[in-house]
Amino acid sequence: MNLYHFRRMAALSVLLLPVSGCGYLFGDQGVFRDPSNDYKKAPEMAAIKVPDGADSGTLQEIYPVPPVQSSVVDTGKFEVPRPSPLVAGGSEELVRIQRLGDESWALVDEAPGQVWPQVRSFLASAGIGVSRVDARAGVLETGWLKLESAPMNSRFQVRIEQGVQRGTSELHVLQQNQAGDVGNWPDQSDDLELEAEMLRSLAQYIANSAEAAPVSMVAEQAISAGGRISMQESATGEPYLQLQLPFPRAWASMGRALEKSTFSVTDLDRSSGTYFALFNGPSSEEDDGWFDWLWDSDDEFPHAGENFVVTLEDAGDAGVRIFLRPQEQGTELSVRDQQALLSLIKGNIN
Repeated sequence: MNLYHFRRMAALSVLLLPVSGCGYLFGDQGVFRDPSNDYKKAPEMAAIKVPDGADSGTLQEIYPVPPVQSSVVDTGKFEVPRPSPLVAGGSEELVRIQRLGDESWALVDEAPGQVWPQVRSFLASAGIGVSRVDARAGVLETGWLKLESAPMNSRFQVRIEQGVQRGTSELHVLQQNQAGDVGNWPDQSDDLELEAEMLRSLAQYIANSAEAAPVSMVAEQAISAGGRISMQESATGEPYLQLQLPFPRAWASMGRALEKSTFSVTDLDRSSGTYFALFNGPSSEEDDGWFDWLWDSDDEFPHAGENFVVTLEDAGDAGVRIFLRPQEQGTELSVRDQQALLSLIKGNIN
């Protein structure tokens, strides 16, 4: 296997997400080329002639093609459609690639049991050999790949984990060069560009094949699909969110979650894990239904226009605890409304 073939597999991905530097993993010009459409270019062959008196029944066309009237060919200018984005099954995003520093991963809106067989199918269709499979741990490891124009061979580890939200998954890729002692996998990929290419190609494959994907019962049972965030209550009865993520990622996710939850961040202090945010309330009729469900009220939405302090407390191995409190002293905030606002944020963290 050479680098030219290996990088051609990402030809489809590059139309959707930019890849810096090198070639691609997929595509019609790639080594891991999908041959399923080759029949479209197959030349028409003359009918096989058999000797007189021989039975030609087995040589009949299995799928005869009816004649086509040439007069129905449309005329005029045509525009080639843009490639489909990383979505499937409607308007909701199915696969999103996220980054934090040098770390990147794919967030998939499917349970791990659905993602697992798609990863195996991707590697099989690309002709990439697998050296280790552990469905219970959600880990697949490839064999060593000889890459043209590269000083050494490479291998990849694909890891599937439960996502933050229930019924979602995270896809992580690790790349390693065959240099020195390669008994253990490194904490970070040796070649971040190759890691990015593999992740993008794998994400695109899942987005394209999700609707027909099978389910792995072993992975479904072993890798929890319950999510990594839950509503908890402190010893004093104060509600908070328990988020099983390291603090740096939880902090980055919180800023986006507040914006999606109709909060405006007015100030922040990372050293103390604090966001200062203004709650705006629903911004459209579509949001109204969601807010009505949260508060079960036909009145004006409570606390719209009020300022809040959202605090992230590092809980070590337990992840992060997220509290929401009024910014102004003396402002009343019932436990029920506190839970409603936290639930709004909870649904937007990933």
